[in-house]
Amino acid sequence: MKLETIAVALLALALSSTATAAAAQSAKNLKDQIVGTWNFVVAEVTAPDGKKSFPFGETPKGILIFTPDGRFAQIHVASDAPKIASNNRMTGTPEEYAGIMRRSLSVFGTWTVDEANKTVTYNIVSSSFPNWEGEAQTRTIDKLTDDELVNTNPNVAGGRGSASNLYRRVK
Repeated sequence: MKLETIAVALLALALSSTATAAAAQSAKNLKDQIVGTWNFVVAEVTAPDGKKSFPFGETPKGILIFTPDGRFAQIHVASDAPKIASNNRMTGTPEEYAGIMRRSLSVFGTWTVDEANKTVTYNIVSSSFPNWEGEAQTRTIDKLTDDELVNTNPNVAGGRGSASNLYRRVK
């Protein structure tokens, strides 16, 4: 067999394997693809007038975890969240507490996916924003790859905007 023939055969085999892997990834359902741990990259809020803001800053910290049995935990914290001067979380000032509340959010509960509508619904057990306890909140899955997840909460702040959240899978 000529060297060119071997090279063509190897290239065809490699392309076939890549196509098979891509087909297998696209055949996975959203639920299986979303399970795992994701680092929070950024949240961009768009107000009804089109104005953009970053409630956790442009370099936040955080995590989003989806377990296979349907539980989730989400923590978003601004990298510049204020520290408490007393170094005791129980003795902060009202201003310190207010700054922390505005610059962080934690939520946990259960989750379900609607494959047809490409959405994930959070059934909130509790949150650092207590008003959300017991709510079901739906996010649109705008992008989901092995490495990135982008979802949109279309009803931020009581309907005063939408938030697009970018996450990267923890390796």
